[in-house]
Amino acid sequence: MDAERRPASGPPAQSLLADGHLVLWTLCSVLLPVFITLWCSLQRSRRQLHRRDIFRQSQHGWRDTDLFSQPTYCCVCAQHILQGAFCDCCGLRVDEGCLKRADRRFPCKEIMLKSDVKAPDAMPHHWIRGNVPLCTYCALCKQQCGSQPKLCDYRCIWCQKTVHDECMKSSLKNEKCDFGEFKNLIIPPGYLTSINQMRKDKKTDYEMLASKLGKHWTPLIILANSRSGTNMGEGLLGEFKILLNPVQVFDVTKTPPIKALQLCTLLPYYSVRVLVCGGDGTVGWVLDAIDEMKIKGQEKYIPQVAVLPLGTGNDLSNTLGWGTGYAGEIPVAQVLRNVMEADGIKLDRWKVQVTNKGYYNLRKLKEFTMNNYFSVGPDALMALNFHAHREKAPSLFSSRILNKAVYLFYGTRDCLVQECKDLNKKIELELDGERVELPNLEGIIVLNIGYWGGGCRLWEGMGDETYPLARHDDGLLEVVGVYGSFHCAQIQVKLANPFRIGQAHTVRLILKCSMMPMQVDGEPWAQGPCTVTITHKTHALMLYFSGEQTDDDISSASDQEDLKEAE
Repeated sequence: MDAERRPASGPPAQSLLADGHLVLWTLCSVLLPVFITLWCSLQRSRRQLHRRDIFRQSQHGWRDTDLFSQPTYCCVCAQHILQGAFCDCCGLRVDEGCLKRADRRFPCKEIMLKSDVKAPDAMPHHWIRGNVPLCTYCALCKQQCGSQPKLCDYRCIWCQKTVHDECMKSSLKNEKCDFGEFKNLIIPPGYLTSINQMRKDKKTDYEMLASKLGKHWTPLIILANSRSGTNMGEGLLGEFKILLNPVQVFDVTKTPPIKALQLCTLLPYYSVRVLVCGGDGTVGWVLDAIDEMKIKGQEKYIPQVAVLPLGTGNDLSNTLGWGTGYAGEIPVAQVLRNVMEADGIKLDRWKVQVTNKGYYNLRKLKEFTMNNYFSVGPDALMALNFHAHREKAPSLFSSRILNKAVYLFYGTRDCLVQECKDLNKKIELELDGERVELPNLEGIIVLNIGYWGGGCRLWEGMGDETYPLARHDDGLLEVVGVYGSFHCAQIQVKLANPFRIGQAHTVRLILKCSMMPMQVDGEPWAQGPCTVTITHKTHALMLYFSGEQTDDDISSASDQEDLKEAE
């Protein structure tokens, strides 16, 4: 009996052993990829920490790059870059393993020369080998550079000249750099070195030093908001640093405009130009900083301001000829050419005082500075709703098209709800001290510039009825009314005109009861009973670019010519 039972115990033991092997292999097949993934993640995090340490201690402004973002060659080992970095000041590109060697071997752009120089613009070329821009030509033989699939040819990071490997000579390496096409915009390192030496010697005759750079020298300061609109600001900062002196380029989220503009005090009187890369809010921030310079007695250093529109509305930049929005459609070099060609004009700036109703000692006074427009009614309500949701989730509002779609949604909703109806019963309006009787409106808009609502010429309107062009330098405000959100939409697609109330030097609105949405240059808030007074504050020096004309500009200009002929 026992002998018969023993053989029967074999198969269960073998099955248990097989099950154990199966469990073991299953655990290995599950855990091994997990361990490999964790190990790779650990190694990747170590590499990232190591790379960040190199970035932090380096003289270069390194940014991450790889094969997929832009195929390039390492300037150290001449191999294709799979994972590496590039310097957003000098354009140097290196593989991840060559970062330390590149930092020791290649100096970055110098914002100041280390040794004393006799001439402020005296410095040799600074050549970087490889990765030259496409469609560039050799300065000597005039043939195309960078056409071979390898690390080849040289580029000067100051004048942007390119030279073939075989054309590079020792005499060319020691040749004086003339700073190229944008020499009238660049602040030479030698100039800053001389300024530093003069300050040590307690000398302030900067005009004599600047005269050596020529009468056409108009140095440019870049003030970019890296968070504006479609978040293009950060990339633009690097492109401007490559073309100019990095000391001229500021991110206003890190360096406030009032601090960045102190660079103007080291430059010739009335010569500096500023390019603001951002929305209308960023432009207003910079203009406020310029007003602070006036208060400090620095009127001689006040710069002229150009705009590269990165925001959502961009009505001020559109009025000044810089377009409705920049999305990289033209190269940064062309933007600098446009700044050099722009003409100086003046822009009225207005003081908006909001006094809440109450006992005399308890009245609260709010004060704003207006560049574009003030409004109360449906467009302010749309801006208020949009602003509230953007504050909750700012990352969802990085697209200009999405932002306009959100505005459309709130405008459509207000067409049904009509939260601002019977405005004429709630508000009294005075133009230059005279009270104006209002029809049944839902909104009032006070304009300083020609454009409103993302590209609509509100005052001139459309149709046979011609009105003089709204000017931004005549000390007059244009006041119009709208009948609701649907009327605003009709105006924007040129199917209707606003109700034109009049022009005035001073505007006063009295909100008698209830809460109403208000906005100044896109900054909205909910306001209770109050008195709003708009008076002229000052002028700002702006740059107007006549090469960027829209269909509305052309049609308005032709209407104005027809009106003059009729007279």
